[in-house]
Amino acid sequence: MAKEHRSGNLSPEFALLGFLYGGQSYGYDLHQKLSNELGQVWHLSQSQAYAILKRLEHRGDISTHLIQQDKLPARQMLRITTAGRRRFTDWLEKSISTNSRSIRLEFITRLYFANLYRPEKTAHIYDAQYAEIQSSIARLETLIAHLPPEQVFNHLSLNLRLSQMKLIQDWMAEIKTRFHVKETIS
Repeated sequence: MAKEHRSGNLSPEFALLGFLYGGQSYGYDLHQKLSNELGQVWHLSQSQAYAILKRLEHRGDISTHLIQQDKLPARQMLRITTAGRRRFTDWLEKSISTNSRSIRLEFITRLYFANLYRPEKTAHIYDAQYAEIQSSIARLETLIAHLPPEQVFNHLSLNLRLSQMKLIQDWMAEIKTRFHVKETIS
């Protein structure tokens, strides 16, 4: 059975859902939390955050209710819905593709929320991603080995991708040490 990968639009919507998974909040506060906790992962303006939150509301992943304030405009309190919770927890379990951008954005975000809400799943998430990276390295090495030498530009492209995957593999070893990830028994 083929593994399902999620590397769609690489949107920070799961980061925003993840913060709401921990409790209701205002849009401004969510943006601040994202900036403080994952600002080097996701570079997101406040207007972009509000647009994503509106999209999540239209999709049914979050709900809003107005909080009246004295002498100030009402504020919208945001809350994750049952559907949003399910979508977020499903996302935590899926592996992602092995391109460097997906790993930099989604894998780090997934690891952050697994560590926050489900630390017992961190090793599994790590192991699944590490296995995907090893598989990608093996695929690239096979492609390079079977590529005719005169295809110089294809060699250059594959060698770059292989170098990136090996660098990411070394980076994953750093994560394993930093989080004291123990290998799971399959």
